[in-house]
Amino acid sequence: MKKIIWVFVALCALTFAFPAAAASVVAKISLSQQRMTVTVNGVKKYSWAVSTARPGYRTPVGSFRPQAMKRMHYSSKYDNAPMPHSIFFLGGYAVHGTNAIRTLGRAVSHGCVRLAPGNAATLYSLVANNRGNTRIVVTR
Repeated sequence: MKKIIWVFVALCALTFAFPAAAASVVAKISLSQQRMTVTVNGVKKYSWAVSTARPGYRTPVGSFRPQAMKRMHYSSKYDNAPMPHSIFFLGGYAVHGTNAIRTLGRAVSHGCVRLAPGNAATLYSLVANNRGNTRIVVTR
């Protein structure tokens, strides 16, 4: 009986000694399709309409890691515009929620990647829990 208890204790110790590995999250934004596809551990979980830079502005292309996150940010550059669930990926460029949901699917922003509020909250939560293993990939 003692042996069984020690085996049980050892298994419990091993189970709790090593935290679960963080998931790999990739948010891929297609500028040409105005769409974001989110994969977790290589499995497609979400596909959402986005709005990126309108003519005269740019959304940077490349592969980025989240630099900063703010549950609620207000733009210092564009009339204190609300930017809920902001995930900054390059300087002032961020993925964030918008109330202008009718414009999703069209290039109308100043360069940020806009999402519907619920989708932005979902992405924010995923990234917050897996920040070190997250990539934001913007393609043409």
